Amino acid sequence: MNYHEIITIEPGKRSGKPCIRGMRITVYDILEYLAGGMTEAEILEDFSELTSEDIKACPAFAGDREKQLIIQQSEMSDLWQRK
Repeated sequence: MNYHEIITIEPGKRSGKPCIRGMRITVYDILEYLAGGMTEAEILEDFSELTSEDIKACPAFAGDREKQLIIQQSEMSDLWQRK
């Protein structure tokens, strides 16, 4: 999924946390709702300004971010082993 146009990061909004389309709803908020058992339909009912694509973008963003963290940790480990 191409979430790059959906997930935005603005330094002055929600302390620079990743948000959905410049709104004040963060990726973390949506992930918490999903983890808490809310369905996509329930989230959309509570937040009429969101779309199904917005909801799907959050786990995709989180997955890519996790992958980047693993890559960075691997690169740091390689650097430390060379010293």
